[in-house]
Amino acid sequence: MRVADLYGHGRPIFSFEFFPPRTEKGAASLLRTVGELARLSPDFVSVTCPLEKARRPKTFELVASIKRDLGIEAMAHLVTVDYTREEVREVLRQLRADGIENLLALRGDLPDDREVVREFRHGSDLASFAREFGFCIGGAAHPELHPDSTDWEGEMRHAVGKVKAGCDFLITQLFFDNADYFAYVDRARAAGVDVPIVAGIMPVTSVPGIQRMAKQNNNRIPEHYLHELQAVEDDAEAVHALGVRYSTAQCIELVERGAPGIHFYTLNRSSATREILTTLREQLDL
Repeated sequence: MRVADLYGHGRPIFSFEFFPPRTEKGAASLLRTVGELARLSPDFVSVTCPLEKARRPKTFELVASIKRDLGIEAMAHLVTVDYTREEVREVLRQLRADGIENLLALRGDLPDDREVVREFRHGSDLASFAREFGFCIGGAAHPELHPDSTDWEGEMRHAVGKVKAGCDFLITQLFFDNADYFAYVDRARAAGVDVPIVAGIMPVTSVPGIQRMAKQNNNRIPEHYLHELQAVEDDAEAVHALGVRYSTAQCIELVERGAPGIHFYTLNRSSATREILTTLREQLDL
């Protein structure tokens, strides 16, 4: 099933994102987590692609296993940093042989400490190349600007380039202020981007963890929310409850105001996402 075909039929699409664990034990645990979330009937799931090249095959193995063994539509992330064009070609061929139809095309972060192979300069270059293999292709969107961007004009130029190269939909990086998402959508539409722009949401389960991630990715945590989190950061249950409550409110507003879908960054855990999606379906009668 092509993920892009899910959007635009009058209901929000819910999807989950996971990352490949480093060990076989971790991979088995992840498949159990995916199985638990499968009871919520997600429309699709995705698995991220590590910058560490040696770990990338695990992404492709997990995606194939999720679709084959669990019967859930799956999307592979693919980064091109450190891959030659021929290596990318072989990855794409194998994914198609494994029945994978959906791909999130990414450049990947550039390491500071060494030179890397960069035969694909941008995610749009990969999107164009992957089109030759018949993939349905997604791209990344950045409601708070990509770390390499200096202004919105350049950011929108890249977004338009991704769509022209073949991206059928965009998924945003995580954000905590819905105003940033809606402003991004308005800018993108004005620039000519007409594909679905899916909202990426991460429930906070660790205050130090989300602060590190926000600093790394230039994510802004609204001051009032950060203060609430810091007030309970030593109480894991309170942090979890607050994170679920805040993300649920985000999702309700996003869906009610027309976001085509919610993509949950799960951090390989099931409980927060399960609680949020259960509440959404109850409150929005989905």
